[in-house]
Amino acid sequence: MIKYSNPMSRQVESLPELIEQQYKDLEPKTRTVLTFQEIYNIQRIVLTGCGDSYAAAMATKHAFEMLTGIPTEVVSAIELSRFYCKKHLGVDCRNPLVIAISNSGTGARVSEAVQRARKYGCFILGITGCEESPLGVNSDKILQLDIPTFEGAPGTRSYLVSVMSLLLLAIRFGEVRHQYSMTQAERYRDDIKMQGKALKKLLPKMEETVANTAEQWKDFPCYDFIGAGFDYATAWFGQAKILEATGKFVMHINTEEWFHLNFFAREAKKLGTVVIANTTNPAHSRSKELVKYANVLHRPLLVITDGDASDFDEEEATYIKVPKTNYSITMPLTQFAPVCLLASYLSEILGETYGRGCEGDWEFSKNGAGVTNSEIIVD
Repeated sequence: MIKYSNPMSRQVESLPELIEQQYKDLEPKTRTVLTFQEIYNIQRIVLTGCGDSYAAAMATKHAFEMLTGIPTEVVSAIELSRFYCKKHLGVDCRNPLVIAISNSGTGARVSEAVQRARKYGCFILGITGCEESPLGVNSDKILQLDIPTFEGAPGTRSYLVSVMSLLLLAIRFGEVRHQYSMTQAERYRDDIKMQGKALKKLLPKMEETVANTAEQWKDFPCYDFIGAGFDYATAWFGQAKILEATGKFVMHINTEEWFHLNFFAREAKKLGTVVIANTTNPAHSRSKELVKYANVLHRPLLVITDGDASDFDEEEATYIKVPKTNYSITMPLTQFAPVCLLASYLSEILGETYGRGCEGDWEFSKNGAGVTNSEIIVD
């Protein structure tokens, strides 16, 4: 029985069906959006975006490098638009390929970033739901998103679609460049498709466990999200959802840096700590050490993993099971579901309005004005 329900949690519940629907839409599109020659020409890839789109770029950076063999960077939109060295833009054969992600395509910084990159000779692939948006009109090619409308909430469905689109592009690039066989490419794609059914099976227990955690953590002043490599993007995304849904103070950090920084935070017993740690992650041994020492500090601990307590040798934690994939690079597609549930349940328990309702001191941000109404400077 579902204890709490709001638009954000209902977005999570819709993800299994969305995976099936979006796979059918995006898989053929990613096969044709770039020609064979355009894919062969790629010497370097820059992934860029803001907010959730930036997190999606981080979630798939390693997938692009591992699947394609092409050096890949994640560069925030403001870094690309205002600071990125001109010498590294438009180097040769319209390189690098800049893949810019924004469902709405209206963010000023993303528009500015692609305009500057295009000015200096980069090839721009825009991933957006609006061809007529600033991102759309300033892209050389567009991967058109078509996400069915749903109740408004901090981005959950849109994040999944962004991650899926990038993963499918990476698989296609590697396939065309003969990094692996067509059969292996289909195995990667199947690893994406299967997660819908796997997530649907896990959701009831996941909702129950996260709801109980939210009840225990509702009065905590701060939360801490931790992950490494493939899992770090989910930690980053988790802190974003807590901020959007509840407005509470929250941190994100990679697994190693936690021992150098967040490890020292006082009042640890009131610091809700979320560790994202899939068992195939190369940093798993460090995650195990982190869980051990977080317990020594008496931190309330939630571990999101494709494994269980036996994989961490620690019983003093709450473990949330997420779909176990055959390839670790595809795990970011669904492992974020529990962090969205946590944010949604906390907001429901606390009676908090998403994004502070864009009221009072936040009124300037109505309709996304805080990120769309900004001076464009292309240098």
